[in-house]
Order: sequence, then structure tokens, then C-alpha cells
Amino acid sequence: MVTSNLLTPNFLYHLPFPKGTKKHIAVTRDTWPMTTITTHWGTWRRFAYPNGKYFAEFRSHATFWGLPLLHYTRGICPETGRRVVAKGIVAVGRLAMGALAIGQASFGLIAIGQAGLGLLLGLGQGATGLYAIGQVSIGVLFDLGQVATGEVAIGQIAFGKYVLAQLGFGEHVWSMDRADPEAVAFFKAFLTRFTPLEI
Repeated sequence: MVTSNLLTPNFLYHLPFPKGTKKHIAVTRDTWPMTTITTHWGTWRRFAYPNGKYFAEFRSHATFWGLPLLHYTRGICPETGRRVVAKGIVAVGRLAMGALAIGQASFGLIAIGQAGLGLLLGLGQGATGLYAIGQVSIGVLFDLGQVATGEVAIGQIAFGKYVLAQLGFGEHVWSMDRADPEAVAFFKAFLTRFTPLEI
């Protein structure tokens, strides 16, 4: 049988630790070591599988409403065999939930990810929110995307009240084959907000 030291890379055992840092080795039900490092800012849990895959989790000591200020996860937890959902004020991981959520699938007030489901702002390949920016996005007030819907929608294909699109559908549309005067006036005024001032 291989000893536990060979199952985890040496960098987990020989990291330079600041004074006051505690380092623990936990053993899972499969007797593989999980390295736990407690620092001033929070606790790291790390594990390296024999095949080279890696699990890491950081949870800050500081909390707000019972959630850590920062929760970061990576890989599959050896204790459960599943991914850990990052849950915190700032949550970063493949699956993330928080005020600011960053992950492949993320949900929060502000969500950034391949699937960004935001309440206020969603950024991602697929995004939702009051304001949404994404390849396919659903915004309530503003939406920018290849396929976009919202009160103000800008995209290749867009649906909304004020629409600027190659192919647009809505009340006031400025598109390849239609230039509603109210839409033209609205978007000219809207776009001047983003042009630099001339000196």
C-alpha cells in the first residue's frame, strides 16, 4: 500500500506558513490525507488525488449574516465525491451563490459566469437580471446580447420596448429594415453617454 505522503504533492506539506498559522492533516474515510491550513484570514482545505486532480476550498473567518465574506472552491471534495457549492458574500467556484457570485454556474445579486443568473446584474454566456449582458440574455431594464430581451434591448436579435438590433421586434425598433424615429432618437441620446467629450 502506498503511504499517505505519496498521495499528496510535497507542496502541500512544505508551504511557508506565517507565524500563528496552524496546519492539520485530516484523514478521510479512504485514509487519504486532507490538508487543512488555518491562517489569519481563513481556512484552506486541500487534497490531491493520485491521478493529479486537485480539490481546494477557502472559507474566510469573517462572516456577514452567517455567510463567509469569501468562499472559494475548486474540484471534487474527496469526503462527499461531489463539488462543493461556493456560498458567501463573494463566492467563487464552479457552482457559486452569493452577493457577488463568480462561477461556471452562478446565482446572486451580481452573477458572472457561463450561466450568470443575477438579480441585479448578470454577465455570462447565458445571463439574466435587471441588467443582463450575455450571448443569450434576459434583462428586465437593459439587455445587451446576441439574443436579447428587455425594456432596452441591444443585440443581433432583440425583443423589447426600445430595440437596436440587426433583427428587432418591439414597440420602437431601429433595425436593418426599420428605423422608428422614437427609437433612433432614444438610442442616439443613449449612445452619447458613452462617447468621449470633445475638447
